[in-house]
Amino acid sequence: MPTYKITLAYDGTDYIGWQRQPSGASIQGLLEEALRALDEREVAAAGAGRTDAGVHALGQVASFTLARATACDAIVRALNARLPEAVRVLSAEEAAASFHARFDARTKSYRYRIWNADVMPPFERRYAWHVTGALDVGAMCRAARLIEGEHDFSAFRSAGSDVPTAVRRVIASTVAGDGRLITYDVTGDGFLRHMVRAIVGTLVEIGRGRRPAEWMTAVLASRDRAAAGRTAPALGLFLARVGYDDAP
Repeated sequence: MPTYKITLAYDGTDYIGWQRQPSGASIQGLLEEALRALDEREVAAAGAGRTDAGVHALGQVASFTLARATACDAIVRALNARLPEAVRVLSAEEAAASFHARFDARTKSYRYRIWNADVMPPFERRYAWHVTGALDVGAMCRAARLIEGEHDFSAFRSAGSDVPTAVRRVIASTVAGDGRLITYDVTGDGFLRHMVRAIVGTLVEIGRGRRPAEWMTAVLASRDRAAAGRTAPALGLFLARVGYDDAP
């Protein structure tokens, strides 16, 4: 039974997230329905990251096995013919039998988009957090750099998370501004639930001038979620890339 690795992009606005749940439409559920039709049997698909409700993906990765060998371009065509237009398979390739999209991932990269202007264009409303009032992008950039390295990220972890450790390694953490659009890009070896969104909420507090850039270090050291900024809305977050080697 050959194993395949696919890369997907999706608009997560109308979905409950990647993971299949008892009710609601999930990306995993839609993909597995399409695979069932393709392979004429139940097929389990593993995703690299469990994106939450409303979160989007530019480069989600999934793996699965099929009962028979199928050309990769045929897999792309067949799945896209069965998936809604908000979910697209970008590419497919055959992988080693042992490959697992989640467990073999070495890095994940996320992008968060902020629209910083009095008025948000209607075409951006599903894909960016609308923040009014000028933000100090330079201060946000300096603060973002302070979380690079290996740290305990408990201050940015949602309540109820059951992972054994909050220690993660952030390889790159940058903020860039281009007119009204501000983007936050972060790459690490793993992320806690809502971690990126909590970091963004903290960066916005700094950008508004309510705290200095150095406050980020104090928040990180506190290991206290109450010390950080609010959790930014899901709609601005994208899973951008999953890495399967040592390079970010």
